[in-house]
Amino acid sequence: MFDPPVSFLFLSLFLALPGIWCSSELFFVKEPQDATVARKEAVVFDCQARGEGPITLTWLKNGVKVSDTERIYPLSNGSLYISEVESKRGETLDEGYYQCLALNKYGAILSHKAHLTLATMSAFEVQPLPVEVHEGSVARFACKISASPAAIITWEVNRTTLPIAMDRITALPTGVLQIYGVQVKDAGNYRCVATTVANRRKSAEAMLTVVPASNIKVFHKPSIIAGPQNITTSLHQTVIFECIATGNPKPIVSWSRLDHKSIDVFNTRVLGNGNLMISDVKVEHSGVYICRATIPGTRNFTTAMAALVVLAPPSFVEWPESLTRPRAGTARFACQAEGVPPPKMSWLKNGRKIHSNGRIKMYNSKLVINQIIPEDDAIYQCMAENSQGSILSKARLTVVLSEDRPSAPCNVHAETVSSSAILLAWERPLYNSDKVIAYSVHYMKAEGLNNEEYQVVIGNDTTHYIIDDLEPASNYTFYIVAYMPMGASQMSDHVTQHTLEDVPLRAPEISLTSRSPTDILISWLPIPAKYRRGRVVSFRLSFRLSTESTVQVLELPGTTYEYLLGSLKADSVYLVRISAATRIGWGEASLWTSHHTPKATSVKVPKSPELRLEPLNCTTIAVRWQQDLAGAAAIQGYKLYYKEEGQQENGPILLEASDVTYTVSGLDPRRKYHVRLLAYNSVEDGYQADQTVSTPGCVSVRDRLVLPPPPPHHLYAKANSSSSVYLHWGRPAFTSAQSINYTLRCNPVGLQNASLVLYLQTSETHMLVQGLEPSTKYEFAVRLHVDQLSSPWSPVVYHATLPEAPAGPPLGLKVTLIEEDTALVSWKPPSGPSTAVSHYTILYASRKAWIAGEWQVLHREGTITMALLENLMAGNIYLVKIAASNEVGEGPFSNAVELAVLPKEASESNQRPKRLDSAGADTASSGYYQLDQKSMTGIIAGVCIALTCILICILILIYRSKARKTSAPKSIPHGSDQLSRPSISSGRASEVGKSIEGLADHEDSLLPIMAGTSFLDAKGGTNLIINSFGPIAKNSSKKKWLFFQDSKKVKSEETQRRFTKAACLYQSGTAVLLGKDSSLAQEPNYQAAYSIVTDAEHSANSEASHETGDSGRFSQESNEELHLSASISATLGTPKAFLDRDLCVSAVGPLPSSSKERPDQSPPLPLQLPPAGQS
Repeated sequence: MFDPPVSFLFLSLFLALPGIWCSSELFFVKEPQDATVARKEAVVFDCQARGEGPITLTWLKNGVKVSDTERIYPLSNGSLYISEVESKRGETLDEGYYQCLALNKYGAILSHKAHLTLATMSAFEVQPLPVEVHEGSVARFACKISASPAAIITWEVNRTTLPIAMDRITALPTGVLQIYGVQVKDAGNYRCVATTVANRRKSAEAMLTVVPASNIKVFHKPSIIAGPQNITTSLHQTVIFECIATGNPKPIVSWSRLDHKSIDVFNTRVLGNGNLMISDVKVEHSGVYICRATIPGTRNFTTAMAALVVLAPPSFVEWPESLTRPRAGTARFACQAEGVPPPKMSWLKNGRKIHSNGRIKMYNSKLVINQIIPEDDAIYQCMAENSQGSILSKARLTVVLSEDRPSAPCNVHAETVSSSAILLAWERPLYNSDKVIAYSVHYMKAEGLNNEEYQVVIGNDTTHYIIDDLEPASNYTFYIVAYMPMGASQMSDHVTQHTLEDVPLRAPEISLTSRSPTDILISWLPIPAKYRRGRVVSFRLSFRLSTESTVQVLELPGTTYEYLLGSLKADSVYLVRISAATRIGWGEASLWTSHHTPKATSVKVPKSPELRLEPLNCTTIAVRWQQDLAGAAAIQGYKLYYKEEGQQENGPILLEASDVTYTVSGLDPRRKYHVRLLAYNSVEDGYQADQTVSTPGCVSVRDRLVLPPPPPHHLYAKANSSSSVYLHWGRPAFTSAQSINYTLRCNPVGLQNASLVLYLQTSETHMLVQGLEPSTKYEFAVRLHVDQLSSPWSPVVYHATLPEAPAGPPLGLKVTLIEEDTALVSWKPPSGPSTAVSHYTILYASRKAWIAGEWQVLHREGTITMALLENLMAGNIYLVKIAASNEVGEGPFSNAVELAVLPKEASESNQRPKRLDSAGADTASSGYYQLDQKSMTGIIAGVCIALTCILICILILIYRSKARKTSAPKSIPHGSDQLSRPSISSGRASEVGKSIEGLADHEDSLLPIMAGTSFLDAKGGTNLIINSFGPIAKNSSKKKWLFFQDSKKVKSEETQRRFTKAACLYQSGTAVLLGKDSSLAQEPNYQAAYSIVTDAEHSANSEASHETGDSGRFSQESNEELHLSASISATLGTPKAFLDRDLCVSAVGPLPSSSKERPDQSPPLPLQLPPAGQS
């Protein structure tokens, strides 16, 4: 007895082991082919089969065995011979589909069908018509006739064969005659002749009339007088698209495809002046072809188009494999075929069609045989058939018999666990239970026909199993089979059990339309049974304005499938969602679906169409609609939008007003999509209709795991420019007969907003993605869609777009001569934050070289912003300009800047650097660079400030110097006798007289200011006020500049205030300076005393002056009395009032100018008189 795990493995291998055919394999060497013969002619259908003998061949006509007669009988080699093909009027006796059936002891196989047709020819469906054309234009005749086989068309003119060797005449096989550049000699009667192997017919004649051409040639826009027609043809045939164009000048005819694919140049050529002929057509040639007629050298053109549909017979993409199975086992045969139109699949057992029953079921292209019995041992054929033919593929099922097999498991019972699980339990077989190595659990839905049966194999160590992938609220039928190494038991008794209800797995698909600006009609479809999971008892509608958060809720009975929301706001966006409930509870609500209510306007706009969505497969949705035209506004077309939930909307897709359907493809399986459609006209958009739909899953057969196709490989990206990237990828290695579409995903690296991800569709293995941002890193991935499957995304590829070429030149170009033959060039990078510079190009040349176009070139890296120009020639003026470049291209050059290199003598006399920049207006001939206005203004302001400071300093020094000279008297001995009496020598008398005259001229400024019994010295040396008793303190202090104030001077002034009585310095016998009488007469109110002091040394050099820092009048040692070294007093004759006063004398220092002084006058100089007695 087998060990259980080993036994289970053995059974699994045993169930999957394919049958091995030896010489017993039965196959056809020759099969019958289609034939077309004339009546009373003979025909032979060949058929030869090989395999283990004996082999019996039988012929079938239209599925019925052919009886042998004298006219129809098989030959010795198995071929069928018909001596005379017969037919009667209105019926065909021998025409039909013939097949050969080969039979041996292992089974039977059937050949493909061979079609026998009689050669016939109908009457002409289209006859040539008379035509009148101008000389030099185009004439066209056409005729059409149906014949089998196809008739050969020739043309006659005036009942003689038309020569078509000339270039002007083209006869198309389709029955069209074209004559270009019609001449007068072409006039006549034309007819076509149709010929087959059995018949020959002639059409009616048509007259060609030629009108002489005028000499005046008027411009005519191009016009296509005979355009291409839609053609449906079979594989390997030849098709011709006609295109005749007229115009003046003569137009040029060209061809292209609507899908922008290239036209096959190997099997395509042009007939005549524009007809397109495609020979040996294939499925790849299917498409829409466009004929374009263009006037040379202009934009005047016109187009016409037609579709080519190439029909293809079936071809297999998956073949059934031979199997070996034990009795009571299960066999599964898979088969897939493709063709145009899609072929119909059927199964044959030993040459006879199989019909589904309880054990044998057919699901699309799959055959499943349950509970195999010995009679199932046979040859099975998969037949694919369409209008273009049929093909068959065979596989054998070998049944292994065992006499010592166990009895069926007994007491099978089921118990519901949940809405998707049922517990199945049983007891071991009563007979040979010790030989059981595994159990096979079979289950299927109890309701409906052709339900698919599922099988689960488990070990022999258990007698119960939970099936947990069931649909809620459904009845299932179960049975058990016990397996031993060489066979299986009979099936157990069947048991049926019902799963529980559950909440709906999915919300209904809703549709939103507006009948007026203030309402929304909400309609929805019933939930599919597999998502309903029970009986729906209620629906819940929720809606709100998009700008508000308040949600209104309505509950409706489970039998309601539409509801009208009224009293809404016009021109507003509403959000609607729906949920459904069973008796168990509420399912998950749908996502919010938006709807824009129409504007409240008096303009008549198109109403919303009645929209219907239907998934055609897991990646395609059919959109159909119907427009109510009663009383509606005119419709110019439709706009279609669609999006996956949570993704960015695609559209609008503009459709014609006559369209009523559209197919959206390239979608993802098991996704919910929102589609909205609206009609529009020249006024505005109409009311829109919104609806949601879910794409189904791509895997429809549960027990056959359909793996997704592999993703595209070797994804390669290359930046083409600053806004585009070229992508290329490899096609996965599976059959090339399948049509593949690709979806490309593109987004910037680090993108947070998923709605900005770009999805592009293509059927090619390359794409140029455009409209990207410069200098931005993107990530790319691609996936493919084939049949109903989608691959995973390919590995992500990262690539950055190129930067933009510099838009402007470098800024601030400056050129400075730093040596006799060397200049420094400096600049700033071009403006723009995203401008990348990889290198700079510097061009420079002397004026002579510039005139000759000879520039010297320097290159610097993008991180460097200066360069040296060496070996410059003295005496030349150089032009310099610069441009920035990167890998995309070179930017513009800056304006040229001139640099003057002086001769050697000039450069030695001026050692300052010479510099020019691009901002300067003119270049100085001296070689110095010219200052701009801002620089010149700054320099002038600086010079003015400096001169002002210097002037202030000079004034301060002069001011202090005056003060010191005025207030520094020399000490004299007490007593008048000790005073020396200076005298003025006669030699200097004249000089002194002149000085006195000068003083008289400035007497106004020298007169002290009289204030009561005191006067103030206004000569600028001090602010001391003196009366008859001596210096007195001022009654009120005046504001002084702190700049001239000194602490030591303040102390000296305090000392001066202690004097209560001052000595009068008047001495008799001193020299007196008399002013002019005129001056005194003019100023009677003022009396003046002039004191001329002779000072042997300057007061600024006195020691006491340096110590106190004052004007030099007082010192710390002489604060008790005032000593004068010498004095000369003078008194003018004055009124008595003045003589009664005490005369006080102050030392005379440098006299400042009076405010009354004329500008051209110099300040009066101090006059010193020598002592009396001196010579």
